[in-house]
Amino acid sequence: MTYDLKIVGGTIVDGTGSAAYRGDIAVRDGVIVEVGDKIDGAAARTIDAEGAIVTPGFVDLHCHYDGQITWDPDLVPTVLHGVTTCVMGNCGVGFAPVRKEHRERLIELMEGVEDIPGSALAEGIKWRWETFGEYMDALDVPMALDVAAQITHDPLRVFVMGERGLAREIPTDDEIQKMRAIVREALEAGAIGFSTGRSDNHKSARGEDTPAADAEARELCGIAQAFRDVGRGVIQAVSDFDMTLGPERFDAEYSLLEQMAKASGRPFSVSLAQRDLDSEQWKRIITRAEKTNAEGTTFRFQVAPRPIGVVIGLECTLHPFMGFPSYKRVAHLPLSERVAAMRDPAFRARILSETSDPVAGDGSPVPPLADKFIQNMDFAAMRLFPMDGATPNYLPSRSQSLYARALQQNKPTLEVLYDALLEDDGRRLIYLPIYNYTEFSDEALYTMLTHPLSMPGLSDGGAHVGTVCDASFPSFFLSYWGRDREGAKIPVERIVQMLAKDGADYLGLRDRGVIRKGMRADLNVIDHAHLKLGMPKIVRDLPAGGRRLLQGVEGFRATVVHGQLAAVDGALTGTRAGRLVRAKG
Repeated sequence: MTYDLKIVGGTIVDGTGSAAYRGDIAVRDGVIVEVGDKIDGAAARTIDAEGAIVTPGFVDLHCHYDGQITWDPDLVPTVLHGVTTCVMGNCGVGFAPVRKEHRERLIELMEGVEDIPGSALAEGIKWRWETFGEYMDALDVPMALDVAAQITHDPLRVFVMGERGLAREIPTDDEIQKMRAIVREALEAGAIGFSTGRSDNHKSARGEDTPAADAEARELCGIAQAFRDVGRGVIQAVSDFDMTLGPERFDAEYSLLEQMAKASGRPFSVSLAQRDLDSEQWKRIITRAEKTNAEGTTFRFQVAPRPIGVVIGLECTLHPFMGFPSYKRVAHLPLSERVAAMRDPAFRARILSETSDPVAGDGSPVPPLADKFIQNMDFAAMRLFPMDGATPNYLPSRSQSLYARALQQNKPTLEVLYDALLEDDGRRLIYLPIYNYTEFSDEALYTMLTHPLSMPGLSDGGAHVGTVCDASFPSFFLSYWGRDREGAKIPVERIVQMLAKDGADYLGLRDRGVIRKGMRADLNVIDHAHLKLGMPKIVRDLPAGGRRLLQGVEGFRATVVHGQLAAVDGALTGTRAGRLVRAKG
């Protein structure tokens, strides 16, 4: 017997949650054909997995490659963290369906909501579609990994309602019927689902609310009926549950999403995180969702495996001095010249005596939280942590903050922060955990991650490129929760099940997610004992010279997509065996 690929001598963590075992895997024509002890037969290629775990390829439920995919078939860095299937079209923003006259407005939405440079999107996207089906056809090319697409609410609304949709007006019955019909057509063409966004923090580059932010139950449930017509697909939503308006608004917002889920008859997921403004809200979401599921509607959570935060720095989208008048006069300069100017004692004294102008909503993709962050710098500094060393610490202690440094040095916080930004010739990155870290503890995260309704999500691969690099979530999940955490850990077998089978089952993709004869050969060979994240770095490899944060990882010996080596030792091989995933009945 001959094979295309054999992986031998590894510890197989098969994705089912069962205990790991030692064994070999044989692959032919992109499919696992044998799993067992010491498989005989020659292979065109053999991978020695001694000392490593062998897992199914991971499924990332929450990416934003909707624009990047049209010019970049490799979708770095997602595949380098073991992901072999990702889902884009989350949070209600995307690029299809679209009329020519609205392309720029959709770019502004993606730029503002997801921090993807508008200039990169404008130069990089090659518009070859109007309908969602045409968009999927344009994406159906060889890629480094498989990609599934959701149709998104904002472009759908604008496509049907035009300027009225952008102005967030209420749709007519006829317009809702048209939106439902388009979603049904997208699902029939293979869309994996539909997403909608209801976050107060999501704004366009103009500082405007997203078109569907305040959509009412009549619209949401009318669209959701399309799923009953087709009988497949999932729905994803992001919502703040009207947190800024007070906790009394929670139940009404949850009930609205619940109505949508029930109207669809399909699995529904929502983001789950601990937020400082209402640090107990996540518990109420869990309580309501448990009741919803008990009543027969699948209502799941997407949970991050670490605090959700941003990275700030002089090369990033966000840093504390970006609105200061003196800084704005040098902001256009190359980094080295900016640093030289900022090190001048007179310049330093002047800028430290100034106050910031507003920065959000001025046409740049700065998140609405930016001004609050700058205005409350002393408080924010309690959560500002310099990123130094060989690997980042995503769960730092209070004593490691810049606020603590300021107290130790008896200096104003802003002065200490200014000096920190100039370290490493202005390349110093500073980490600001925003969600899931209210008590400077990972206990809330542990409760979320171990809840049976939770799924790993929210990596935002391809998005927030100037503030985060959370496509590394799978690597962190395995290394921290499965190995490094002090106290109770999550078994590696359970982590792999969550990263692979749980996501595949949720999406209805029955051909992947476990290591079993007859399943698709999407696989990882991982030196778990030495798995280690690298430090995020700014690179300028987007169209129009756009910059983004990338983060490498050590420990992935190989990632296999459809039986072909997609990556070896942290580098792409150039093989593109992935394709667009079209959902089927």
